[in-house]
Amino acid sequence: METQRHALVKRDYLVPFVLVTSLFFLWGFAHAILDVLNKHFQEVMDITRTHSAMVQVMFYLGYFVMAVPAGLFITRYGYRRGVVFGLLLYGIGSLMFIPGEYWMSFEFFLFSLFVIACGLVFLETAANPYMTELGDRETVASRLNLAQSFNGLGCICGPLVGGLLLFSEKGEANISYPYMLMGVVVLIVALVFSRIKLPEIVHTDNVVNGKTVKKGLWSHKLFLFGLLALFSYEIAEISINSFFINYVVDDGWMNARDAAVVLSFGGLGLFMCGRFAGSWIMQRIRAERVLLYCALGTVAATFLIVCNLGKISLVALFLVYVFEAIMFPTIFAISLKGLGNKTKRASSFLMMSPVGGAIGPVLMGYVADNSNMSLSFIIPFVSFCVVLFYSWYADVEGN
Repeated sequence: METQRHALVKRDYLVPFVLVTSLFFLWGFAHAILDVLNKHFQEVMDITRTHSAMVQVMFYLGYFVMAVPAGLFITRYGYRRGVVFGLLLYGIGSLMFIPGEYWMSFEFFLFSLFVIACGLVFLETAANPYMTELGDRETVASRLNLAQSFNGLGCICGPLVGGLLLFSEKGEANISYPYMLMGVVVLIVALVFSRIKLPEIVHTDNVVNGKTVKKGLWSHKLFLFGLLALFSYEIAEISINSFFINYVVDDGWMNARDAAVVLSFGGLGLFMCGRFAGSWIMQRIRAERVLLYCALGTVAATFLIVCNLGKISLVALFLVYVFEAIMFPTIFAISLKGLGNKTKRASSFLMMSPVGGAIGPVLMGYVADNSNMSLSFIIPFVSFCVVLFYSWYADVEGN
């Protein structure tokens, strides 16, 4: 284990770090409010659960479709313009809920969500790699985990604000209220970013022994394997979140309402704390080693759930949230190592990985329908095994 003494953020980059970190909160908020919106659509538009699930499908479609164009845009025009353009799409898509409320068209709401998702792709494609450059290379994963912790805070605040505005006691809620508020805030943030001087990070080719190494992006094994690991992680994370309530209700631990609260403050709360703790630990221990230990933890925990051991399995479910917390930002940061001027393009491909969240729940649901909820956790178990293999490979390469 290595003890690291490098600065988390360079003093000259402290203001950009704070500003860009605010973006992580904004897209965490946007994602978390979806579950509240999903339920609200079922009630006010009298549609089925399957129909309302199109809300999530449109988000994943936006990530998959827009990731590469976002990377090309940011490569040409820079990080700051990529952030501003992403915020504009985010804000416009949110305000589109106002006419959507007037027409009460589910299809128009879905299109609005697609526009928001396209904006989020620009934000994440720009903010994640930009954050890796605001300090010493030795603290890349720690810095990104700290920023991503505020994404977790947004995930907790989203359902609270959305629930308050959508589920009023009088039953007269307006679907556009939370999105109208979100749109105004986001456009104000876009104005701020358009006025400030955000230092542009210029990536250079790798130089070894005085010679420029021109290695193709698809020749970087750590990046290629990282792409698979992120895809697998998304399968596991979204699957577990999607069926958390089903698991605890089917096993008789609590009712659906209590389970929803426990998911928000218990599971997602532990998730946020895990990222804060991971950021602190990675300032002292190499990120690759921390990822390896956490991957071992998720594999062991999901195996215990599959074994259906009662309270032991329930505790293991919550431990998954702690161990998986650092995975996305850490894998992302490690996968970008040594890519030089290919970093922006590589980031766009990595941001296609959330499409795994559209595949995992289907597979897990199929297994559950043909067996039981405990056995369905074989899907995240296998996915975390892929992450474990990647973390072992990254740890060996990092030595």
